[in-house]
Amino acid sequence: MQIDPPLLETRFRRRYQRFFADVDPVGLPPGVDPRTAAPLTVHCPNSGSMRGCVETAGRAWISDSGNPARKLRHTLEMLELEGYAGPTRVLVNTQRPNALVEAAVRDGTIVELAGADLVEREVKYGTERSRIDLRLTFGDRFAYVEVKNATMGVGGGRSLFPDAVTERGAKHLRELMGVVAQGHRGVLVFCAGRDDTQVVAPADAIDPAYGRVLREAAAAGVEVLAYRCALSPGMFRIMQRVPVEL
Repeated sequence: MQIDPPLLETRFRRRYQRFFADVDPVGLPPGVDPRTAAPLTVHCPNSGSMRGCVETAGRAWISDSGNPARKLRHTLEMLELEGYAGPTRVLVNTQRPNALVEAAVRDGTIVELAGADLVEREVKYGTERSRIDLRLTFGDRFAYVEVKNATMGVGGGRSLFPDAVTERGAKHLRELMGVVAQGHRGVLVFCAGRDDTQVVAPADAIDPAYGRVLREAAAAGVEVLAYRCALSPGMFRIMQRVPVEL
């Protein structure tokens, strides 16, 4: 996914009230130290706790909507923090992973989902009034693909999901089990939004119910995949499959 124009680099200050973040201002006159200036408040499109992302965040990258009439013109996209092997970048805009996974499906990077006849987004399905992130058509069979952004690092290259209790996530797993029972494919793709990710696992200490349903879903035939991202100010892309530890 090409980011055009490229993201603007700044420094992270704080995240608060869930959808707000303060960063150093950009575009200051020469000689002005941004650390002494009033912060720039940006939109933070992430409903989770962002645990493991904000505690040591330093550099940050934001996008500019170009719309001065928008309440918050800029959006927080990516943070750099201390990872298990040095600085690591983390995708914190949870509106990005669906498009990243779709692009990786279409170009064959996610080989398990390559070759679909049709790729659709946000299709209604299931018994709990859900919408699937992606529905792929393979002949007379569908693959229902749910995407989750795993960003909570706990050391050793382990990224966990979720970073807060998610009943919605458990509902999606139940829906995927339902489509498997109907003879279709149910697929959960963890978009590992930390570029130091070596393995993805459920965050049982935060949401044991989600971990339990995830294991039930895998036992029932739901395919559970994880792919690590490559992240730069000018491009986000799915890069490499990593194991899921259940």
